[in-house]
Amino acid sequence: MRYNGLSYAISEGFRNVFKNTKSTVISIITMICTMFLFGIFFSIGVNINSVLEQVQMKQGMEVFIWDETTEEQKQEFEDEIKKLDGINTVVFKTKQQALESFKEQLKDNQEFLEGYEGENNILPASFVVTLTDLEKSKEIEEEIQRIGARIATEGRSEEVDLEIDETTEHDSIIKNITSSDSTITTLITIVNGARITIGVIFIVLLVISITIISNTIRLTVHARRKEISIMKYVGATNGFIRWPFIVEGIIIGVIAAVITLLIVGLLYDFVIQNIESSKVLQKMGVTLLQFTELAKPITIVYACLGIGIGIIGSSVSMKKYLEV
Repeated sequence: MRYNGLSYAISEGFRNVFKNTKSTVISIITMICTMFLFGIFFSIGVNINSVLEQVQMKQGMEVFIWDETTEEQKQEFEDEIKKLDGINTVVFKTKQQALESFKEQLKDNQEFLEGYEGENNILPASFVVTLTDLEKSKEIEEEIQRIGARIATEGRSEEVDLEIDETTEHDSIIKNITSSDSTITTLITIVNGARITIGVIFIVLLVISITIISNTIRLTVHARRKEISIMKYVGATNGFIRWPFIVEGIIIGVIAAVITLLIVGLLYDFVIQNIESSKVLQKMGVTLLQFTELAKPITIVYACLGIGIGIIGSSVSMKKYLEV
């Protein structure tokens, strides 16, 4: 389309928006309602992903080691674990820290631990390992077991000339590994389920949006069917006739997107402030995304929806009247 045709399409598109105020307002309100639902589910979806990622980063396993493990072995073991793919953090917990943690769990019943201080502390030291990908939990646990066995074997080979007490000789520096397998499995199920659900809802809303907007714009096109027929009789091409309506659809879409973005932004901040004050989230140790963090992706989504639905809706509505 040449420059004159483009300028005509743009000017006619703007003129039609303000000329047909009733249909324009109906289209904008319809798109706002539809895009508002998109905004709600988009916000829910990204926050669900964010919360699950935060919870996921705190899940993992605790690797208990034997008291006979040397400082060199502990350091080597920690370094090797950190190299594994899927590891978030590795934190060493001393025997004393384990005792203090146990005391906190007992709260008012700490008298049961009297006499277990210092050398009498029977709790083992451990490495608390958190993951970046819970689906690799089993794989990482098996790899950690292999590392522990290898380091123990290397330690014995270096002491081949020494007499080793059989009661303190172990096949691995690892005493035990505990992990929240059921919690991890549940989280993976929730993550996958949430993503599928949000995806299906997006597709359904998109189809409904295009259908509603197409029908709304079709009313405008129908009211101007005589004008379209006259333009075809005088030799106007389908593209020349179609583009002003497409520009009109884009303008309506952009206006609806801007209004909806403002509404969602104000409502989101209000809702988030109330939710974040709940004790549930505080106990979980997670936070929700602020609207400033959502502003860029949701703006892109609304821009694509507004322009895309406007173009598709206008094109579908025009098809009947442009057929020869």
